[in-house]
Amino acid sequence: MNLDQLRSFAEVAELGHFTRAAERLHLTQPSLSRQIAALEGDLRVELFHRARGNIGLTAAGERLLPLARRMLADAEAARTEMAELAGLRAGRVRLGATPTLCTSLVAEALVSFRAQYPGIEVQILERGSRSLIGALADGELDLALIVDTDAAPVGALDMLDRTPLLAESLVVVERARHAGRPDGAATSAGRAAADAAPQVTPITLAEVALLPQVMFPDSYDLHATLAQAFRGAGLAPVSAVAGAEMDASLRFVERGLGVAVVPAMVALDRPQLLARPLTSPEISRTVSLARRADMNLTHAGAAMQLTLRDTAHALTAPGSVTARFLSQV
Repeated sequence: MNLDQLRSFAEVAELGHFTRAAERLHLTQPSLSRQIAALEGDLRVELFHRARGNIGLTAAGERLLPLARRMLADAEAARTEMAELAGLRAGRVRLGATPTLCTSLVAEALVSFRAQYPGIEVQILERGSRSLIGALADGELDLALIVDTDAAPVGALDMLDRTPLLAESLVVVERARHAGRPDGAATSAGRAAADAAPQVTPITLAEVALLPQVMFPDSYDLHATLAQAFRGAGLAPVSAVAGAEMDASLRFVERGLGVAVVPAMVALDRPQLLARPLTSPEISRTVSLARRADMNLTHAGAAMQLTLRDTAHALTAPGSVTARFLSQV
């Protein structure tokens, strides 16, 4: 058994097709078939069902696939680590994050990281926490920013080393009063006067439930958090638009289609949105930085870890722009 065989097996398993897998691996189909046959011979099991042109994993193949992915990830990490030790100013870090964090914490951290390490390639996987935890467990990510969740795959959290970074308060965003005016229609003085009254007032979860809402996809941790809060309060929210990703949803709110409940940092630097504190109850969630406990980070991964921690501290430190914004919400 060798890495080339495992890589061929993983590609066929992912694509469900020998020809397409061979093209992706830049192999001829006979060469790919020989590698799979050699792997099956070495392991003394059949890995694929081959019936009428359909390719599917056998029970043995399903058991091998996550192991193969982890072995390939470990091999890639070893190559990267050795290249860095050899003094190359290159490398790669694979970072996963939820959509809400990609628009806030990750965006800020990448600016700092790229300035310090311009030769390091950063690959971003934007998914919900449950999916990111699975990707970490399979060795597909070096680091992931996740929201603490009870919906993680069984046993997956036991494999991870998690460090809490910050607590996010949820706020309700709606269209700002000056939003949508033609360019030049509102002077700075006029806009300041319009924004000065009335003052931003808190809003309860019961009041939110009566407003048309822009709701996020079911895969979002935020969707699950809000659904649980509404159910716990015996409320049935009104949906105006559902299923759009974060950027599109915020744009919908800016256009006045409804309100949305988001982490406070998402509303930062968005003058077209008015953020209101959510009360009765206040809702917050903990963001953690996670990695595989049994895998050492590469130098690039360790640098990204430090950058994320520093960025989270800078964003939430007393006197920071974010802290001042949150104090006004």
